[in-house]
Amino acid sequence: MVNDPTPGTTRPVAVVVGPPGAGKTTVGQELAHRLGVAFHDVDSAIEAAQGRSISDIFVDDGEAAFRDLERAEVARSLVEEAGVVSVGGGAVMDPLTEQALAGHVVVFLDVAIADASKRIGFDRSRPLLSVNPRASWVAMMNTRRPTYERVSTLRVDTAGRTPTEVVDTIVTALEAAHA
Repeated sequence: MVNDPTPGTTRPVAVVVGPPGAGKTTVGQELAHRLGVAFHDVDSAIEAAQGRSISDIFVDDGEAAFRDLERAEVARSLVEEAGVVSVGGGAVMDPLTEQALAGHVVVFLDVAIADASKRIGFDRSRPLLSVNPRASWVAMMNTRRPTYERVSTLRVDTAGRTPTEVVDTIVTALEAAHA
């Protein structure tokens, strides 16, 4: 599948969203590989540009400062990246980011807490899950789910599925949309 943007514009082939533990990076990388395009992780780009981890940005500068960096990087990615873009779990909660996602192919990787906890182990490196991680994740997901569903053009349940199985589903849906 080839990204065939309008002349003078660049758009991601797909934007991957979902909560912590959904597999955005793993699935995004495999999807990009399968489609023969580049992979761009918004969180990794922010860390590289800032020279520090997301956790350190949260601690040193606060969540609002991180969200400003995130909003800017997502906006840049949506007009400059031609491959698969993985967006941090909370990015979609920003109204400007939600608006910017309109018209893009947005894949919501839906995950239940049982699978999320196996994947991320609820370690302390995730700032929004550092206190009572399981309860925090459930509350966060209850708040974010309507937005994930609203911005997505494709919802993929990842429960009990390997990254390859999830990518198979996404590729099939993308091919059907372009048929």
